[in-house]
Amino acid sequence: MTKFESPVTPIAASQEAVYAKLSDLSHLEAMKEQMKDQIPEDKVKNMSFTTDTISMEVSPVGNVTLQIVEREPAKCIKFAAQQSPLPFNLWIQLLPTSATECKMKLTVGMELNPFMKMMVQKPLQDGLNKMAERIAQMKF
Repeated sequence: MTKFESPVTPIAASQEAVYAKLSDLSHLEAMKEQMKDQIPEDKVKNMSFTTDTISMEVSPVGNVTLQIVEREPAKCIKFAAQQSPLPFNLWIQLLPTSATECKMKLTVGMELNPFMKMMVQKPLQDGLNKMAERIAQMKF
């Protein structure tokens, strides 16, 4: 399994507040309009959220659906791709740094042959880094 990790990213909110927002994806539905300017429309379209899933059209990949498969309260949220051309998983790990701040790391794991790894490594790493930045900027 090939793993891609975001940098450890500080968030100006408590570990519990961040976990509460990210562990129920329906909270993100209300924020979709706020996030609209930060998500390139030519890359991601038709985002929809339920409590446990996020679905979207990703160019040039196609339809992608992620589902929360495990929650470890205030510490970790694990996702698995339910619909994706390449099976993968995503982990959001949270650690407290103080009562009002925490830090986060995103990890993506996927089975890739060397050729595919060469093709997806840079765009996937860039996307993961941007995702971490966007999450850190959210209002919790």
